[in-house]
Amino acid sequence: MSSETRKLVFNDQRALQLVLGSPSESKRTVAELERSTGVALHVRGTEVTLNGEAEGLDLVERLLKQMFGLARTGRPMLPTDVARGIEILSKDPEAELTAVYDDVIITKSSGKAISPRSLAQKHYVDSMRRNNLVFGVGPAGTGKTFLAVAMAVRRLQDKQVRRIILSRPAVEAGENLGFLPGTLEEKVSPYMRPLYDGLYDMLDGPKVQRMMEQGVIEIAPLAYMRGRTLNDAFVILDEAQNTTREQMKMLLTRIGIGTWTVVTGDPSQRDLDGRERSGLNHAIRVLSGVPSVSVCKFTGNDVMRHPLVQDIVRAYEQDTRERAERREERRAQQHGQARERGRDG
Repeated sequence: MSSETRKLVFNDQRALQLVLGSPSESKRTVAELERSTGVALHVRGTEVTLNGEAEGLDLVERLLKQMFGLARTGRPMLPTDVARGIEILSKDPEAELTAVYDDVIITKSSGKAISPRSLAQKHYVDSMRRNNLVFGVGPAGTGKTFLAVAMAVRRLQDKQVRRIILSRPAVEAGENLGFLPGTLEEKVSPYMRPLYDGLYDMLDGPKVQRMMEQGVIEIAPLAYMRGRTLNDAFVILDEAQNTTREQMKMLLTRIGIGTWTVVTGDPSQRDLDGRERSGLNHAIRVLSGVPSVSVCKFTGNDVMRHPLVQDIVRAYEQDTRERAERREERRAQQHGQARERGRDG
């Protein structure tokens, strides 16, 4: 197929810069676009010249025009939004990015809206709205915990639940929580920091403190959940890769009437003793066909932090694949050698 050249003219340089990023960031953005679409881009002022095959040109043109429209409305842009937009439009050429980026879960005390930023996040948010039990599985930085906290606050503000319960296993300490000094909150506070961060980012600090004192927000280590029935609550179990099968079953059987539960974890960061099997993978396998249960999987492409973090996650994933391939090769060689010895014998 022959290549074509198209020239796009945008009448707002500030909005275009929001899409492509600062001069230093725009080089990375353009390189990512060229790598993922095969279209060469040249930016000069408010003009963007595209060169490539028609299909790729159509994709990049739709992306830039939609992103430009979002930027002109004043929507904050992240360095990763262009890559997200390409992912969305590649899978659905008729998609409107506003349907994803304008799906506001909650507006923070600062006035900033919290919305999904990728197809995976959009699927995750829709699943939390629809299902009573949702698993969010994938690497750090994909928004699993943050979006779960946002949805919990939303349901609390809409009076769909009476309280938020935040829990996670405390296996990192290597000792029983009862032997640690301080109150229960002081004992578990270091483990709950990601959940605290989300709450304080969405609500005023004094309001969070009052809600905790009133029991509207409850911080509970997983070990303290046994024997309870959780009604009219939004329950978040974080770092679930560090639960045992028994702990996971115990938590999931606490679910009562009017309760929504979100379980998040990254199977690649398991801290359990080598003899213990993770309850997260087991629960996903066992419950995969149960109605009102949804499993949302994130990958390194969904990392929302600094673009370097995405590169780091991809590098580790590649290393994991290569090591698995080497193990399989060694097993095949050993199997072949054993067969050879059997024939010789």
